[in-house]
Amino acid sequence: MSIQVNLPDGLNISEFELGMLIAAKLFDEGLISSGQGAAMVGLSKQAFIELLGKHKVSIFQYSIEDIEEDIANA
Repeated sequence: MSIQVNLPDGLNISEFELGMLIAAKLFDEGLISSGQGAAMVGLSKQAFIELLGKHKVSIFQYSIEDIEEDIANA
């Protein structure tokens, strides 16, 4: 699928970085896997996961509530 986005003039962002921002957000929301995100931006899965930290996205898809619940049920 291809989408056209009109960005504001003067926004200095590369096509790769825009794709990475979108893929990171989709991954963070649990809508895509790390493999799908990597494919979106043309990276290996490992490279994509490494770049997620730059976008403040955790590779661990658990909330604090999920972890606390797991601990309580252990």
